[in-house]
Amino acid sequence: MSDALEDFRAEARAWVEENFPPSLAGKGMGMEGELDGDTKADFELWRARLGEKGWGAPTWPQEYGGAGLSHPQAKIVGEEISRVGGLNPIPALAGMGITMVGPTLLEYGTDDQKARHLPATARGEVRWCLGLSEPNAGSDLASLATKAEDKGDYFQLNGQKIWTSGADISHWCGALVRTDPSAPKHKGISFVMLPMDQEGVETRPIRLISGASPFCETFFNDARAEKSDLLGELNDGWSVVKRLLQHERQSQTSAGSPMASARSKAIQDIAKEYAGTDDSGALADGDLRSRLVDHLMDARSHSLTVRRITAEAKGQVKVSAAASILKNSATRISQTKSELTLEIMGAQGLGWEGAEFTAEEKNTVREWLWGKAISIYGGSFEVQKNIISKNILGLPETTQKG
Repeated sequence: MSDALEDFRAEARAWVEENFPPSLAGKGMGMEGELDGDTKADFELWRARLGEKGWGAPTWPQEYGGAGLSHPQAKIVGEEISRVGGLNPIPALAGMGITMVGPTLLEYGTDDQKARHLPATARGEVRWCLGLSEPNAGSDLASLATKAEDKGDYFQLNGQKIWTSGADISHWCGALVRTDPSAPKHKGISFVMLPMDQEGVETRPIRLISGASPFCETFFNDARAEKSDLLGELNDGWSVVKRLLQHERQSQTSAGSPMASARSKAIQDIAKEYAGTDDSGALADGDLRSRLVDHLMDARSHSLTVRRITAEAKGQVKVSAAASILKNSATRISQTKSELTLEIMGAQGLGWEGAEFTAEEKNTVREWLWGKAISIYGGSFEVQKNIISKNILGLPETTQKG
């Protein structure tokens, strides 16, 4: 590491130690950034301090609420926050704002759009959702039917979206809508931004088997999106959303759970606690030990690959089709970890309620159930394989073209 980065680490460490509320050490957040009463005030204080510092979205330009840091510097900030047992709550509080909408706005937005939307998002004060999938337009997203009629200075939206994460608690929505029904399906759609707090927007939460769910059905009934909130060119929304989805896949390469705390117990320690050890202190179950080592090696390889790709790009994260490889790798690692943890805990890992199960044990089965969705959302495992085969391996197109 260069001397400049070492100096920056020292500065970041000092700032974190001075500003991080010790009461939050090891504390996680809910799937959609929910906070309990005991930590809510301290999390709000921590959010405000991070937002003022520009570390909610550290690589964004300072004029848009970021800190203008390089990606290696931003990584150091994350490491120093993690070192004290903390986490950055702003990405969760902003919904899709930090990881997806913001980076796409920086590329496609007008100066006015960036000035109006980005600073409050970077501070975690505004939450975003995305209206993309529909009941009849999932993997084939370009088949969407939600229409936006030109009403002069605004668009009037009518239609339904589904799997809209956090729609019921979001302030703004980025929606893909059909603006030219006569054009080929990829050519007649646009990307608009609209406030959720209006009479023409209705949300209905969708309950999942895991008990916790960020998903909603979203209905547009003469909803209004201003012309000034059209992102990109009219009828070129497909270009915008392709870039947005690349940012989504890039953000999903950590193989982490939103419900995990900054100091989650290592899986090898869980194994020793539940499965037992031999006289040498090694896991007594040789087969489990072997599979656990395989998982840890895969996780380490994934982490090193992410670092290598960043280093090869001279510290700048280049969002490309390679994100599909990392998304699938992260999916496999996360789901394998959940399966192993459940197996290690045995019957104790299947508890749903009751005093005979610890909070960690009850959370294990919920994370296992929730984790099944990772291979579907953000582009399914199979869709990522199609992207890899076409854009990385150069294999011929075999999927249906629109």
